[in-house]
Amino acid sequence: MAKERRLDKTAGLPIVTSIQELGKSRPVARMRAWRNRSYVTRMTISFAAVAAMTALVAIAVLSIVWNEHFTSYTRENMFATARATAASIAARYAEVGGWSTEVLAPAVSAAASNVGVGVAVIDANGVTRYDSSIILEDADGHGHSQSLQPTSISQTATASIFVGEEVVGTVRVWVYGSESLMRQTDRQFRNNSYQAMAIAALFAIILASVIGYLFARRLVRPINRMTSTAKEIEGGDLSARTGLKGADEISQLGETFDDMAESVEKSILHERRLTTDVAHELRSPLQAIQVNVEAMIDGVYPADDAHLIVVNEEVTRLGRMVADLLELSRLESGSMPIRMDVVDVGQTVADLMAKYDLLFEDYQLHSVVQCAKGVKVKGDTGKLSQAVTNLIANAIRYTPAGGTISVDVWAGDMMANIRVKDTGIGLTPEEARQVFERFWRADNSRTRDTGGLGIGLSLVKEIVQRHGGWVQVDGRKGEGACFTIHLPLYHEPVQQKEQVSAAKPAKSSKSTKAKGSKAKSSKPKTAKGATEGADEKAKE
Repeated sequence: MAKERRLDKTAGLPIVTSIQELGKSRPVARMRAWRNRSYVTRMTISFAAVAAMTALVAIAVLSIVWNEHFTSYTRENMFATARATAASIAARYAEVGGWSTEVLAPAVSAAASNVGVGVAVIDANGVTRYDSSIILEDADGHGHSQSLQPTSISQTATASIFVGEEVVGTVRVWVYGSESLMRQTDRQFRNNSYQAMAIAALFAIILASVIGYLFARRLVRPINRMTSTAKEIEGGDLSARTGLKGADEISQLGETFDDMAESVEKSILHERRLTTDVAHELRSPLQAIQVNVEAMIDGVYPADDAHLIVVNEEVTRLGRMVADLLELSRLESGSMPIRMDVVDVGQTVADLMAKYDLLFEDYQLHSVVQCAKGVKVKGDTGKLSQAVTNLIANAIRYTPAGGTISVDVWAGDMMANIRVKDTGIGLTPEEARQVFERFWRADNSRTRDTGGLGIGLSLVKEIVQRHGGWVQVDGRKGEGACFTIHLPLYHEPVQQKEQVSAAKPAKSSKSTKAKGSKAKSSKPKTAKGATEGADEKAKE
């Protein structure tokens, strides 16, 4: 490998550098320089290069084809001149019966009318009867003469002079200084044609460059708008949008960018609301804990069971908040495992509702339960119970005293359905579209008694989706809300179903339960403590 030696001026040591490595670095540098140019510049240069290559290829092809056909055309003109001259001479020769000045007149006329063309007439014996190119060797007009006829037969156009069947002579036509029988005017026409093609190519390159520049500017304009919008969003203006609309790819990209920006804005606003909500939610239990602990330390409160229970309840509330946030995060990331057991959702929901008797009485609510037995799905019993619990707690929170909450479970053709319906404050169509968004709350002014972190329904959505189902919400403002969970049905194998049917008698498919309201002057502390977990999960 060839190497070059150079001296390191700092250390005084020779450095051996591979010449091939230096050669490889040059294309890399050119590529970097090309990439550092603006998109408009690169597009303009590319358009110009394409136009130049197209023009060069067109000129090369046209030159080859044009030169060949034009040469054939001019050569055929010379042969046509020779034949026409020979025919005229033959006609006069037949009238006169021999060679004379009158017979040779067509040759003289042909030489005179075609500038730069030589004409010669030679009889059958080889004697030159006329030659337009004869010149004298001396200046006084005396002495020997010399003809300028080409020596090569390929440089002349010849035609025989026929009188009847007899050849009496030959007409020769050539072009002075040309081997292809191309006259000066023909060569000038050809050169002008090439010049016109070159000018057209240059004009095409300029036009392509202008079009490329305008096209690139038009193409880059929406991209620059998206870049500017991104910088505005980065600078804190979350409402910035590109406003691009259209059916082309860049417009669709702009619309997607705006959708993404809107999603980012909502996420950031939700995160900000989360910070406020968390601060508000954590402040109350922390203050309660701090007040009670400090009072017990100072001796204001005795360290008895009553005050320790208050502290324990607030600590439990804090733990539940953190656990819900962590659980939602794990569900969204897919890191939380889901057990896939066979679950009888009708029986599970019925058992769950039996635990809420005291809570319904405490809140002076009616409950109606219709749960079909044998409606089975594959899933995690604990997670599904948690999802239903969140929906029930949500309905209790926003249903005033005297209202009704109905829970139904039934099997469709392909899906198991769990419906929780209330007669509470209801939802607007806009609220129904946003109700499952993380940290969303229908009313920002809700207090801690009716508010929360806004993750209860988000947990419901994530749990149901992890089980391959979805949640549907319907309702009208002031008339109540209806949440329906749809889960894929589980069908037992035929043999197993027959064995179960033989072992157990058939049972009633539905269980109906109605709880009347029970008015109370105040909520018992025992009921509140027993239902504190469900009461914390509210609709936001």
